[in-house]
Amino acid sequence: METEKVTMLRYRGSKFSKVKKIDIFPKVEETFKEKSSVGGTFSVFSFILIVWLVYSETKYYMDSKFIFKFSPDVDFDAKLKINVDITIAMPCSNLGADILDSTNQNAYKFGSLEEEDTWFELAPNQRAHFDNKKHFNSYLREEYHAVKDLLWKSSFSTMFGHMPDRNKVPNTPHDACRIHGSLILNKVSGNFHITAGKSLNLPRGHIHISAFMSERDYNFTHRIDRFSFGDPSPGIVHPLEGDELITHNGMTLFNYFIEVVPTSVKTFLTTVDTYQYSVKELNRPIDHDKGSHGMPGIFFKYDMSALKVTVNQERDHLGMFLARLCSIIGGIYVCSGFLNNLVQFCYNFIMCNWGRPTNQNESNLKSNKVPDVVPVAL
Repeated sequence: METEKVTMLRYRGSKFSKVKKIDIFPKVEETFKEKSSVGGTFSVFSFILIVWLVYSETKYYMDSKFIFKFSPDVDFDAKLKINVDITIAMPCSNLGADILDSTNQNAYKFGSLEEEDTWFELAPNQRAHFDNKKHFNSYLREEYHAVKDLLWKSSFSTMFGHMPDRNKVPNTPHDACRIHGSLILNKVSGNFHITAGKSLNLPRGHIHISAFMSERDYNFTHRIDRFSFGDPSPGIVHPLEGDELITHNGMTLFNYFIEVVPTSVKTFLTTVDTYQYSVKELNRPIDHDKGSHGMPGIFFKYDMSALKVTVNQERDHLGMFLARLCSIIGGIYVCSGFLNNLVQFCYNFIMCNWGRPTNQNESNLKSNKVPDVVPVAL
């Protein structure tokens, strides 16, 4: 009868046993560690300081920043979008709105804005909305450099809502005209103007027919609810929005000289190509007897900037963030250990505790020492 062979697994040791032999870092047994109340206090404060600094560093890393770069604008094929919402204190039948750019193309090629008969006097709810927009936009223009980072980081591409509907309708006839809409223009300098009389297109331009209007019919008091270029984007303030100019002289010329700057906004989530602008305003009454010639109306003369602004949302590299965390933790650990040793040394020097046990563990070790065996004679 054949005997069964029983095989048993033999434990060859851990696979990392050879790795343990090359460990060069010193190890201190628990019995050789000295613990004290001073060291415990330093440990607690060090732990609190590490937690606070790690939290601050993490918050700083998550808080991104915006980098502004300027470069020549070489996008020649791009189009310029203009968004308009203006109310003029004249009936729509007496007004004409046109755009003529430096290429002298047909003004009707860009399309036409919508004209809507309305009342210039706002309802109470509309007045409250417009006044809030006016004051808020004025604050943003004055304090832009102080709040620009907050604006760029916000997710609100439009800081103002639309004008609410009237809660009170007047019984008087319409005395104003609301001109609103968007047009796609050539990316060149141009002149968007609103003046008296409907326009008549000619082969080399256009004219406004206002021969049947008297000076009493002129009133270019206006309110700008919206005036911008390009698509909406967070961080861009449109200076003209919320402006309201009231004049008692109907024969007044309002000139707005606008510098349009192409802007590319690149955040972590989206990329928007839009425009921002700066504006200068000049108003003067038309009086031919005093040498002030011209045509009364509202003229927005815009010009394109040769430079383009690129706004990039950036934050530090992840490796730099981890390196700073390691330096914070290691630096505090080393400094707290050095201070602990210094305080212990000063304390022992003042209290003359050189020969005494420094902690309870050493006292216990001495108290638990086995006494010497003394032979006793029988």
